[in-house]
Amino acid sequence: MKVVAFNRTQQGTGASRRLRNAGQTPGIIYGGTEAPALIALDGNALYHALKKEAFHGSVLDLEIDGKTQQVLLRDFQMHAFKQLVLHADFQRVDTSKPIHTKVTLHFVNAEVSPAVKLSGAIVSHVLNEIEVSCLPGQLPEFIEVDLSKLESGQSIHTGDLVLPEGVTALTHGQNLTIVTTSIPRGAATAETAAE
Repeated sequence: MKVVAFNRTQQGTGASRRLRNAGQTPGIIYGGTEAPALIALDGNALYHALKKEAFHGSVLDLEIDGKTQQVLLRDFQMHAFKQLVLHADFQRVDTSKPIHTKVTLHFVNAEVSPAVKLSGAIVSHVLNEIEVSCLPGQLPEFIEVDLSKLESGQSIHTGDLVLPEGVTALTHGQNLTIVTTSIPRGAATAETAAE
């Protein structure tokens, strides 16, 4: 995805407020060998881009004064009740060095799993994203978690995930639980009564 930004020279609360009143969002780019750079982005375009999942989980092409550099969205602040982005942070990416970032999990086939279809179990998502390490070119937009073989009482852990080539899950030595299944209390008592 491509993002267009402009250099800004003024910083501080007053300068940021003037930018926002003009329909722009202040931001910063940091990381890499260059010094941090203050930027301004089109506030409306940024607000709508933040609604797209791909904007959060992919390497972006940020263009400033005709020069393009690769960045990751690291953080952003929203206004409490207005449709307004207050600030955005981007980190420069070196294509030859691995990056650490969070990737969203997409859960598929829950409705056809034996746990739901046969046992009436409830599938609970413990994690919605997972931290990964990979080269920028190998960063997946999302990781799919297939629940089609999930039995009642089973759970899926990070060790069970099928990760794209070159992508490593950063679990810090733990096999984290991603999905669990449980039979609702009322359904369990009705089952035993039927037996």
